[in-house]
Amino acid sequence: MRLVQVMVPTGKRQAVVGVLEEEGIDYALSTESSNRQYAAVVAFPIPKAAVEHILNRLRDVGIERDSYIVVTQAETVVSRRFDELQEEWEEENPEGSDRIAREELVARAEEMAPRTLTFVVMTIISAIVATAGVLLDSPAVVVGSMVIAPLVGPAMTTSVGTIIDDREMFVRGAKLQTSGILLGIVSAALFALILRTTNIVPLTGQEVFSIGEVESRLSPDVLSLVVALGAGAAGAFSLASGVSAALVGVMIAAALVPPMAVVGIGLAWGSPVAVLGSIVLVLVNVLSINVVALVVLWRLGYRPKLWVQENEARSIMMTRVTTFSVILLILTAVLGAATYGSIRSAEFENDARAAIEASLPPDASLISMEVGYRSFPLLTPERITITIGYPPGEPPPQVADEISRKLNAQVPDTLEPWREEGIQVEVRYIAIQRPGGAGDATTSRDQDGGPERPAVSAAGVGPGSLAA
Repeated sequence: MRLVQVMVPTGKRQAVVGVLEEEGIDYALSTESSNRQYAAVVAFPIPKAAVEHILNRLRDVGIERDSYIVVTQAETVVSRRFDELQEEWEEENPEGSDRIAREELVARAEEMAPRTLTFVVMTIISAIVATAGVLLDSPAVVVGSMVIAPLVGPAMTTSVGTIIDDREMFVRGAKLQTSGILLGIVSAALFALILRTTNIVPLTGQEVFSIGEVESRLSPDVLSLVVALGAGAAGAFSLASGVSAALVGVMIAAALVPPMAVVGIGLAWGSPVAVLGSIVLVLVNVLSINVVALVVLWRLGYRPKLWVQENEARSIMMTRVTTFSVILLILTAVLGAATYGSIRSAEFENDARAAIEASLPPDASLISMEVGYRSFPLLTPERITITIGYPPGEPPPQVADEISRKLNAQVPDTLEPWREEGIQVEVRYIAIQRPGGAGDATTSRDQDGGPERPAVSAAGVGPGSLAA
């Protein structure tokens, strides 16, 4: 519910009272004695969904040209007549019972977009925390970075500026979004570069990209689009209903902050191509959030203040939605290719595992298989590391040649038809002892009777193979 206060100009008292009487609204009217151009002050509580309707009625009698109106949130109204008014309004307007006025929407959007200094500082902090979180492989730290990221405001400001045909608001929101993404990536890259050069994170590029929180964002698929679409819709609905957008802000940050951190890490480790998927993910998420928010706000009935501007606002909205949608469609096609590559890669891993197990003698077993990929979005297998267990005291099974030949023959050509070199196959052997024939593996003891350790030997063959 809202409490509306109107400064009534001289000569408009009867018109204002007439509007309130027609709408069945209780009001308090006080005489204005400040010797200004106002004759009275009228205050009245109304349901939040009725604010825009009442303000339009007051505009019709000329209040806005010579006065000003203050709308505040009322916590509680104890009045039987108000309860009846609220029930009557909800019955007559079931679809718009939670919708706030256009003026409130604009005010909330402007308030959600922070000032430049605050935005810069919070963006840098969130990017640094997100970078630390993905390098630590800590989901909790990554979530913490989302909480402090100030990205929901600029996205909503851009959408509201388009809907109400406010170019200044749109430009400010667009600038904040663009600068926020660039600032987040640069901050993440600089922080990651410091960690790398100071040897705080003594990992190679391959090891860094194998971290769970990093690897999950290197090859996004079409399901990643759902997060951004949901974030944009939830942001628009929360803004239009007047509820807190804090949790929605976390959802929008979830779609943007971690991928930006991964892009920064890729730049710091000198592998921008490796994080191409994260770059695409950031762009897809930004466009999705803006497109969905625009459509939702327009469908909720928000329009410019003057009806003569509505056609112009509709034209601008359709142009921007069409432009964003075309770019989004192209990027989504890339994510679709990545999804197809993921499916084919999963099939390849299943076939590879079966081929390896078929090549092993009865007393040997496959301990683990790790596949490294490249070439987003097609996800072509580049290297495979295999660990084979064999009985202690016996020579390792000489199956590396056969395994390498089978794996290279099973790579689907559709994943990367121009690939010429073979897969890099690394075969590792580890002696395992299975007491009593049980499946639990134990390490062998060395000849000196020292502490137990695995007995490891390795061989690698095949085109581009690596022996370790």
